[in-house]
Amino acid sequence: MAAYPDTILWAVYAGVSILAGTLCTTILIVLLPWFRSHALARPVDRSSHREPTPQGGGLGVVLSTILAAWLGVIVVGIPQDAVAQLSTLAAAALILTLIGLADDIYGLSPVPRLLAQCLAVGLVVAALPTEMRLVSALPIWLERPGLVLGWVWFVNLVNFMDGIDWMTVAETVPITGAIAVLGLSGTIAVPATLIALALLGAILGFAPFNKPVARLFLGDVGSLPIGLILGWLLLLLALNGQFAAAFLLPLYYLADATITLALRIHRREPIFQAHRSHFYQRAVAGGLSVSQVIARVLATNLVLVALALISNAADNLLISLLCIIGGGGLVGCLLKHFAIVRR
Repeated sequence: MAAYPDTILWAVYAGVSILAGTLCTTILIVLLPWFRSHALARPVDRSSHREPTPQGGGLGVVLSTILAAWLGVIVVGIPQDAVAQLSTLAAAALILTLIGLADDIYGLSPVPRLLAQCLAVGLVVAALPTEMRLVSALPIWLERPGLVLGWVWFVNLVNFMDGIDWMTVAETVPITGAIAVLGLSGTIAVPATLIALALLGAILGFAPFNKPVARLFLGDVGSLPIGLILGWLLLLLALNGQFAAAFLLPLYYLADATITLALRIHRREPIFQAHRSHFYQRAVAGGLSVSQVIARVLATNLVLVALALISNAADNLLISLLCIIGGGGLVGCLLKHFAIVRR
């Protein structure tokens, strides 16, 4: 990578984020009439919306993220191995974008969706250098399939959690913002910082369209590749030794989606069928407005960001454990609050 003064590199970072947001807004303004004609989400008994609403806003988010990040890569220059990893990530994100778009327009069964997710995640995992290990005690032939399974679950939980207006915005902005801060401090490499800032700008460009009451949904075309990209960023954090931060940043999503899935399996409910039993959905059904739920989730995520940054700065096992315990307690309180809300 070319050596630039910090001020120039920071200017590139800011430019990438602004460009991604501008591109996303422009793309969505152009495509919104097409979404209304070809990708209209009509409400059913399990829907959180009451009026037919176009979906597919994620197409603008993903395209602008990839374009802005690659422009930043061209400007600053990065090593060839990093170029190969980013190329694979972009290709995998586009695979999920296409499968998500097809699902938004035509509707797909779970099998092709799951196969596409396994293919996309498998490609990115295969592109990781062999020296990048999450658990060095495990043989690599066991660790890598485990990464694929965990990552596919993360992609799905991001998709599952995109059930009300601004929910994905309230999750993606804190995670990408925190990773950008870590990148500016030198904890995260330049390529990952560029991706984080591009996704941050793009999701902010989408946010006005999805503001409650939304006039455009993200759709699977956005939630699937966003889950892939967020998973990649969090995996890089963990591979860099920042396990506490990688766990804390998505903790609300992890807890809500995983506990909900476990409860549905326990009740022998069909896990691939759409539902409204996530804790945040139960809170809305219980009487909180969408804005009230999102405000609580965002506030919780901001505290989780603070704990993740503290654990990173302290670089101390005890403090990291205390941060994890504190974050877990906070998320647990929020889930309990959502579960007991009544009109």
